Amino acid sequence: MDKFPDQKRAVQYLYPPFEPFDQRMVDVGQGHSIYVEQSGNPRGIPVVVLHGGPGGGCSPAMRRYFDPAVYRVVMFDQRGCGRSRPHASVTDNTTWHLVADIERIRVLLGIEAWIVFGGSWGATLALIYAETHPERVTQLVLRGVFLMTQGELDWFYGGGAGRFWPETWARFVAPVPENERGDMIAAYNRRLFSGDLAEETRFARAWSAWENALASIHSNGRSGESPGHYARAFARLENHYFVNAGFLEFDGQILANVGRISHIPGTIVQGRYDMICPPSAAWKLNELWPMAELKMVRNAGHALSEPGISSELVRVMDRISESMT
Repeated sequence: MDKFPDQKRAVQYLYPPFEPFDQRMVDVGQGHSIYVEQSGNPRGIPVVVLHGGPGGGCSPAMRRYFDPAVYRVVMFDQRGCGRSRPHASVTDNTTWHLVADIERIRVLLGIEAWIVFGGSWGATLALIYAETHPERVTQLVLRGVFLMTQGELDWFYGGGAGRFWPETWARFVAPVPENERGDMIAAYNRRLFSGDLAEETRFARAWSAWENALASIHSNGRSGESPGHYARAFARLENHYFVNAGFLEFDGQILANVGRISHIPGTIVQGRYDMICPPSAAWKLNELWPMAELKMVRNAGHALSEPGISSELVRVMDRISESMT
């Protein structure tokens, strides 16, 4: 019998909340100290969870996709966000610093290789990490694929998604003078890094509200106002990465290097109506990755908490654990 007969009630199938058995701050150099935690079974199947954003931080809810009796769940707040310090800092904060941080954590915890689980920007980082260190990845589990291409940025910050949400897009562009609206990432960058805390926080909330409003398929086009402390880190980090094209060497780098992970099994869980990371990216990745399986979830958007997304991810992790134990 299907473990998830009713996807509308799928959240009940998340594993019950469980607490970390290890929490620490790790000095990763360049003045950065990152929060790292382990939960579940200390001798279980290791899995590292990469949060989105950049700048989103990890949360206790992210543990609940894994059977705590089976998995050793490693999570961390990436540079500049969550409990990591310095907060909202973009200095020495690039994709390649984060890849090095992941490796530092793996070595520190004595893990030979692990499953890499990530969604949205976390999926981007998971792919780049796997392409850089394929020998350290046993499987990839990705949700809401983002390939860090200019086309994807143009879609979300150049008016593509705004054609579906014109009233929400209007609120996003309203604080920016008309003559700057041709490049919203650059326009927001000038204000998110103005040095005026009040201005930075105001624009950070507007930046975050645009993304949060489109995350769920059930959205009405509005989102609650994020706390200023969180919004400022989220918006500054995300904008910093996007204005620098993810610090990749060229546009399309992830797909160009997918051959490096062709031997690694992977599952892609994608919401059919994802407005933030449209399904075409997941489809392209799946077409080029022979060991990948694409799970297109109907009636789902982008958010990790979408019932259909949640149920599919728990199903995937249960299936993996059954095959490895």
